[in-house]
Amino acid sequence: MYHDPVLLHQSVEHLVINPDGIYVDCTFGGGGHSKEILNKLSEKGKLFAFDQDLDALENKIEDSRFTLINQNFRFLENSMTMYGYPKVDGILADLGVSSHQFDKLERGFSIRDSAPLDMRMNVLQPLDAKKILNSFEEEQIADILYNYGELREARKMARTIVTKRAEKKIETTADLKNLFSFIPAHKQNKVFAQIFQAIRIEVNQELEALKEMLLQSYNILKPEGRLAVISYHSLEDRLVKRFLKNGMFEGEPARDIFGNFEKSFNLLQTKAIMPDELEIEKNSRARSARMRIGIKVNKAK
Repeated sequence: MYHDPVLLHQSVEHLVINPDGIYVDCTFGGGGHSKEILNKLSEKGKLFAFDQDLDALENKIEDSRFTLINQNFRFLENSMTMYGYPKVDGILADLGVSSHQFDKLERGFSIRDSAPLDMRMNVLQPLDAKKILNSFEEEQIADILYNYGELREARKMARTIVTKRAEKKIETTADLKNLFSFIPAHKQNKVFAQIFQAIRIEVNQELEALKEMLLQSYNILKPEGRLAVISYHSLEDRLVKRFLKNGMFEGEPARDIFGNFEKSFNLLQTKAIMPDELEIEKNSRARSARMRIGIKVNKAK
């Protein structure tokens, strides 16, 4: 089951300002955002959507204005050029794991119950969570837990994983959770969520794909085109915030002869757009959502 999309009306209302335009939904999922975008488009408008998950293909929208591309959004620029639309009016990305992926226990994304250690958004790729936990070096695992889960005890956890897997292969999500008896009961849900997030990000190369998509989005947006990104944790949000502010992820942007930064985007508003209490009440996943919208600077002006 695909739940209602987060920040549905706010995202589409701010994104679609040209009903005849070309738009991209980078994270199709259940198609909720795409349907709302199509409602805002005229007969001349077009919408392209990306999703690497084969399950999402079952939700394809039958509409002559719509094209669903079964690819990771890191192939955004090449795909749009191949389809004959190298420049677009707006791009939307609702990051992270869909409610459907969490709810489908056999995919291994959820900390609930026990399921195979998978966590692949694209089930055709060879790397899964089981391979990481049973074959990566201790130092690699520690770095994953620290960098992607922001876990202070990453080294201790990695040592535990490597020691225990020598006795018995780690096969399921329950096996993974059972390794960490030293975590106090009142902290377990939060820490397990951080552990699962870290491994999932590594499995799917989520932050690398996000960086590639953001850089490509600037290339294909028309001047004054809009980029709307909904993120669910600080690692994603920091990348999006920095990119929209500086056009890069690290270092300092170039300055002009007057000492001013050359901006790539203007922010629609300086603070992130957040769901209201009513939406959070209806959909608990919305609680951590942050949306930032950038408008590509028209440098010809």
